[in-house]
Amino acid sequence: MKKPDYHILVCNSFRMAGDAQGYCNKNGATDLLTYLMEECGDRGLDVTVSTTGCLNVCSQGPIMVIHPNNLWYGGVTEERIDEILDALEEGEAVEEYLITD
Repeated sequence: MKKPDYHILVCNSFRMAGDAQGYCNKNGATDLLTYLMEECGDRGLDVTVSTTGCLNVCSQGPIMVIHPNNLWYGGVTEERIDEILDALEEGEAVEEYLITD
């Protein structure tokens, strides 16, 4: 198996009990998955998109992490996804949406 260029994680707030009930899930993280996968496909990006359990930064969700770049984005929306993917294609980050140094 060839590994993808990027692995994008989207917090979906799954907890130990298995219920997705946290901030990211309640604020549209599930809907972002379809948009993100379609947008990556339309752009021809070699990406795997996965959901995660809670990433423990609920106050800044929905959260999206891009590896191998280790870019942690908060407050993700469809509009921000467009900007983030534009920057990714240019080898850059959208500094104003990053939640880590």
